[in-house]
Amino acid sequence: MFPGPSQASDEDTDKFREECGVFGIFAHNDAATITTLGLHSLQHRGQEAAGIVSYDGASFHAERHVGLIGDNFTKPKVIARLPGHSAIGHNRYSTTGGEGLRNVQPFFADFAGGGFAVAHNGNITNASTIRGSLQTRGAIFQSTSDTEVILHLIAMSAEVRLTDKLTDAVQQLEGAFSLVALSGKKMIGCRDALGIRPLVLGDLDGSWVLASETCALDIIGARYVRDIDPGEMVVITDEGIESHFPFGKEKPRFCVFEYVYFARPDSMVQGENVYAVRKRIGEELARESPCDADLVIPVPDSGTPAAIGFSQESALPFELGIIRNHYVGRTFIAPSENIRHMGVKLKHNANRRLIEGKRVVLVDDSIVRGTTSQKIVTMVRDAGAREVHMRIASPPTVSGCYYGVDTPEKQKLLASRMSTQEMASFIRVDSLEFLSINGLYRAAGEAARNGEAPQFCDACFTGDYPTRLTDREDHNAEPSDNVRPLSLLSGGR
Repeated sequence: MFPGPSQASDEDTDKFREECGVFGIFAHNDAATITTLGLHSLQHRGQEAAGIVSYDGASFHAERHVGLIGDNFTKPKVIARLPGHSAIGHNRYSTTGGEGLRNVQPFFADFAGGGFAVAHNGNITNASTIRGSLQTRGAIFQSTSDTEVILHLIAMSAEVRLTDKLTDAVQQLEGAFSLVALSGKKMIGCRDALGIRPLVLGDLDGSWVLASETCALDIIGARYVRDIDPGEMVVITDEGIESHFPFGKEKPRFCVFEYVYFARPDSMVQGENVYAVRKRIGEELARESPCDADLVIPVPDSGTPAAIGFSQESALPFELGIIRNHYVGRTFIAPSENIRHMGVKLKHNANRRLIEGKRVVLVDDSIVRGTTSQKIVTMVRDAGAREVHMRIASPPTVSGCYYGVDTPEKQKLLASRMSTQEMASFIRVDSLEFLSINGLYRAAGEAARNGEAPQFCDACFTGDYPTRLTDREDHNAEPSDNVRPLSLLSGGR
């Protein structure tokens, strides 16, 4: 019934992977086309599947496909099957290898009051508990995704108005969620009380737009209006936009890893340009952990902005010493075992003439399992580097994420079982240093981490989870698509 562990390779599981991106537009004649463009710009947030639901004033229409937006939704015949003036869409990256179209969002249901579609980014940490309760009351689930519990909670709500039913539903949820929803008369956006996952509001020639990141507004030429506030629900109708706050007031805990890795560099997140934050991270890293070397080399592509900052702060030359092959995807099938063992060289190659005889500093955004770092270092040494040092643009990753990010179980997180020196020996570098948690906070625009009231969700670095993890605490709860079985997640996700 429930999916098992992912069968991805070490290279594929050696990065945190964001789970999904959402997009919606209300009252625009080209709603499906614009939603396709918006999802295309959010492709980095999920590459396994995508879906769009549109509404034409009389009927809802849905298209769901496994694969990339560009491979499925740019065909005229597909867009033609999505008529209407409003649409919402979703990019998906499943955390546990859940396959098949039944888990592809947006989800749709016909309620007594009409059709309703919903998609969300994040992870509902009490979804399995809610699911079990709903099933005992007769609910029949069609997927293994936590998102479906929202539909069942709405269906069973005693409230009358749709907005009140949705409010009733989200008030029962724990964890992280930024959602977009569409009915016959409304488009709704909502963030959890802590605002862990991003959601922004835009305007395209008078049509309201909701998106996970501002880069989705840029691609369609929309004007950024503002972030949806933590704990806010916006209800968009032909009359305009209303704002509600269905949760009690809490101190926000936005995911700091959005700055480190998840968000696109050209996005504005919480009022900060992501690229600028990543450069500042590199500057902080250079001040905290300088290195006597000849070159600063990014591990592409996610390490590049931090490496630029490190180079500028340390006055060391920045060079592209590792070249990434952008045309190798996760579906690459090697023709033989020998070719398969080339591993990381399928994606990266060292620029030998630049590296040979040099002392190099490799800058990467994080170390998760360490397997890719080990292979990158070996490749650089084989290219003739005299010394190889590594600087990491985030603190050591010691705990998993439960808020919508694919992470290995705790015992496979290198920093959870090794000291920094042991990690340096494991990946075979001459030195290894990580950015401090306070350095990360400073780069993200805060003075320092306040132990009693931290400004971000930084649980992957500190183990400080800002919400209850009900499904993990309840050993009898069935796992949902976005919550791995406890036997597979002894350290958290």
